Amino acid sequence: MQNITVEELKARLDAGEKVNLLDVREEYERAEFNIGGTHVPLGKVQSMQLDEVEPWKDEEVVLYCRSGNRSGIAALFLEQLGYKNTKNLVGGMLAWKDKFGG
Repeated sequence: MQNITVEELKARLDAGEKVNLLDVREEYERAEFNIGGTHVPLGKVQSMQLDEVEPWKDEEVVLYCRSGNRSGIAALFLEQLGYKNTKNLVGGMLAWKDKFGG
Protein backbone atom coordinates (compact mmCIF):
# COMPACT_ATOMS: atom_id res chain seq x y z
CA MET A 1 0.00 0.00 0.00
CA GLN A 2 1.14 3.49 -0.83
CA ASN A 3 -0.24 6.80 0.36
CA ILE A 4 -1.69 9.64 -1.68
CA THR A 5 -2.42 13.15 -0.39
CA VAL A 6 -5.66 15.03 -0.89
CA GLU A 7 -3.73 17.58 -2.98
CA GLU A 8 -2.38 14.88 -5.31
CA LEU A 9 -5.80 13.24 -5.69
CA LYS A 10 -7.63 16.52 -6.30
CA ALA A 11 -5.08 17.56 -8.94
CA ARG A 12 -5.58 14.27 -10.76
CA LEU A 13 -9.38 14.52 -10.58
CA ASP A 14 -9.30 18.17 -11.71
CA ALA A 15 -7.15 17.13 -14.69
CA GLY A 16 -9.91 14.72 -15.72
CA GLU A 17 -7.90 11.62 -14.95
CA LYS A 18 -9.91 8.44 -14.46
CA VAL A 19 -9.22 7.30 -10.89
CA ASN A 20 -10.68 4.18 -9.29
CA LEU A 21 -12.01 5.62 -6.02
CA LEU A 22 -13.22 3.29 -3.28
CA ASP A 23 -15.21 4.81 -0.41
CA VAL A 24 -15.14 2.44 2.60
CA ARG A 25 -17.19 4.67 4.91
CA GLU A 26 -20.65 3.89 6.22
CA GLU A 27 -23.73 5.08 4.30
CA TYR A 28 -24.54 7.92 6.73
CA GLU A 29 -21.01 9.32 6.34
CA ARG A 30 -21.26 9.17 2.58
CA ALA A 31 -24.61 11.00 2.72
CA GLU A 32 -22.94 13.90 4.56
CA PHE A 33 -20.11 14.40 2.06
CA ASN A 34 -19.10 12.48 -1.04
CA ILE A 35 -16.43 12.83 -3.74
CA GLY A 36 -18.00 10.20 -5.96
CA GLY A 37 -16.17 6.95 -5.24
CA THR A 38 -17.65 3.49 -5.50
CA HIS A 39 -19.17 2.65 -2.12
CA VAL A 40 -18.15 -0.58 -0.40
CA PRO A 41 -18.12 -0.17 3.41
CA LEU A 42 -15.17 -1.66 5.28
CA GLY A 43 -17.31 -4.49 6.68
CA LYS A 44 -18.16 -5.62 3.15
CA VAL A 45 -14.51 -5.38 2.11
CA GLN A 46 -13.55 -7.59 5.04
CA SER A 47 -16.26 -10.12 4.19
CA MET A 48 -14.99 -10.09 0.58
CA GLN A 49 -18.17 -8.66 -0.98
CA LEU A 50 -16.14 -6.99 -3.73
CA ASP A 51 -18.05 -7.59 -6.96
CA GLU A 52 -18.10 -3.86 -7.82
CA VAL A 53 -14.31 -3.52 -7.61
CA GLU A 54 -13.17 -6.94 -8.81
CA PRO A 55 -12.23 -5.51 -12.25
CA TRP A 56 -9.78 -3.13 -10.52
CA LYS A 57 -7.48 -5.92 -9.30
CA ASP A 58 -4.68 -4.99 -11.71
CA GLU A 59 -5.36 -1.23 -11.64
CA GLU A 60 -4.66 1.55 -9.17
CA VAL A 61 -7.31 1.80 -6.44
CA VAL A 62 -7.46 4.89 -4.21
CA LEU A 63 -9.28 4.12 -0.96
CA TYR A 64 -10.70 6.68 1.43
CA CYS A 65 -12.74 6.97 4.60
CA ARG A 66 -13.31 9.66 7.21
CA SER A 67 -9.74 9.93 8.52
CA GLY A 68 -7.63 7.43 6.57
CA ASN A 69 -7.66 4.69 9.20
CA ARG A 70 -10.34 2.33 7.84
CA SER A 71 -9.19 2.89 4.26
CA GLY A 72 -5.67 1.88 5.28
CA ILE A 73 -7.03 -1.34 6.75
CA ALA A 74 -9.09 -1.95 3.59
CA ALA A 75 -6.08 -1.27 1.34
CA LEU A 76 -3.97 -3.84 3.18
CA PHE A 77 -6.84 -6.32 3.01
CA LEU A 78 -7.20 -5.82 -0.75
CA GLU A 79 -3.46 -6.35 -1.17
CA GLN A 80 -3.80 -9.71 0.58
CA LEU A 81 -6.50 -10.58 -1.97
CA GLY A 82 -4.15 -9.81 -4.86
CA TYR A 83 -4.91 -6.16 -5.64
CA LYS A 84 -1.66 -4.87 -7.07
CA ASN A 85 -1.79 -1.08 -6.60
CA THR A 86 -3.69 0.23 -3.56
CA LYS A 87 -3.32 3.79 -2.29
CA ASN A 88 -4.68 5.18 0.95
CA LEU A 89 -5.91 8.79 1.00
CA VAL A 90 -3.97 10.34 3.88
CA GLY A 91 -6.32 12.10 6.29
CA GLY A 92 -9.42 10.95 4.40
CA MET A 93 -12.45 13.18 4.02
CA LEU A 94 -11.48 15.22 7.09
CA ALA A 95 -8.33 16.34 5.30
CA TRP A 96 -10.24 16.89 2.04
CA LYS A 97 -12.83 19.12 3.77
CA ASP A 98 -10.10 20.95 5.70
CA LYS A 99 -8.17 21.71 2.52
CA PHE A 100 -10.92 22.21 -0.05
CA GLY A 101 -14.13 22.67 1.93
CA GLY A 102 -17.18 20.50 1.77
